[in-house]
Amino acid sequence: MGSKKAFIGELISECIAVLIIIVIGESAAAMLLLYDPSPYQNAYWGVCITWGLAVTIAIYVTGAVSGTHANPAVTLALAVYRQFPVRKVVPFWAAQVLGAFLGGAIVYMMFTPIIDNFNTLHGLTREQGGAGGVFFTSPGAGITPIRAFFNEIVLTAILVLGIFAITEEYNTQAPQANSSALIIGLLVAMIGGGAGYLEGWPINPARDFGPRLFAFFAGWGPSAFPAAGNYWWVPVAGPFCGGLVGASIYQWLIRPFLPSRHAAPAGFDPAG
Repeated sequence: MGSKKAFIGELISECIAVLIIIVIGESAAAMLLLYDPSPYQNAYWGVCITWGLAVTIAIYVTGAVSGTHANPAVTLALAVYRQFPVRKVVPFWAAQVLGAFLGGAIVYMMFTPIIDNFNTLHGLTREQGGAGGVFFTSPGAGITPIRAFFNEIVLTAILVLGIFAITEEYNTQAPQANSSALIIGLLVAMIGGGAGYLEGWPINPARDFGPRLFAFFAGWGPSAFPAAGNYWWVPVAGPFCGGLVGASIYQWLIRPFLPSRHAAPAGFDPAG
């Protein structure tokens, strides 16, 4: 397969991976927010595990083609520490955001009557942000944008730290290749279960930016961009910073001390 054709396949794969995650995850968000009584009223973990399993399925569908970064913060961390080609970074980001945008559009087509009914019942408009939480995240009660930025650094650091550990070839405690997708999905669910109410645990710039962009054009306007308190930048910048923090922690504080790494043949270290 030609390198150009293979690269196009990787971009298609990344787009589809994020689309899968958004369609399933934001459908769960719609179920949580728009129905009364909510099917998740006393079972918030169901929302978390749905997002997590969406990640798992996305990896199983696309992992053999692109490695399923499905997250610009992961792509950046892999470029910095795992020798992912720098020339591919921006195209991967574009494919991921496109997948999220298209995923938001599909969720919109599925739930439009429910969204409109919800806003009518509650006297809300889209420009006021009615039902916008289906598509984009926002800070919870008492959470300022700066605090949300810090929170997203912490949560995305945990995500990428976990991903680096799970995919580390010298980590003898890591799951085998065929089960790593499930563990990564559970990692995403765990973060949501532990801290999702703070600001919706985007932990992925594309997950928030793509659907937010769609929502802006679909009638949410200023409630999506720039959002209340000019919030739109937080779920983009926070995960980027957090991904580098988590990757750096693993690369500098964990990886150098892996016993099996030192047992490898001299001069052999494909990850650098």
